[in-house]
Amino acid sequence: MPLTFRILPDMALVYVCYSGAICPRDTMRVFGEYMSHPDFRPGQKQLVDLRQVIKIALDYPELVKMQAKKAEGIYLPGAPTLMAYLTGSADTMRAARAIQRSWDGTSDVIARIFTDEADALGFLGLPQTELQALLVRTA
Repeated sequence: MPLTFRILPDMALVYVCYSGAICPRDTMRVFGEYMSHPDFRPGQKQLVDLRQVIKIALDYPELVKMQAKKAEGIYLPGAPTLMAYLTGSADTMRAARAIQRSWDGTSDVIARIFTDEADALGFLGLPQTELQALLVRTA
């Protein structure tokens, strides 16, 4: 599963891009790489792009376990972490909803689902309306 992340420290943002198949094991491996990155900081906003996903292998109990582990790493007491999920198909929308539900009951993670880049970027408090403009600006 091609899964990449890019930390934009000046925006307190991490951009995560999935393509191909979603697999919790690979997600946790890359999440570990993210947490050990020198620019990682708890509380960074998350922009998770699922639009290039073609296969989803989600096991809900495994997803909940994975999300609990992720919460331990991204949690910043007293400051909610914003998470925007960009979807492009009915399948990625269902996956994003399952991920969003896994955060239910966690007041310090606010997860929303979007199909429009401008809406996702606005939710994260970013001035750009296109993802490409954001990524080029920070390249």
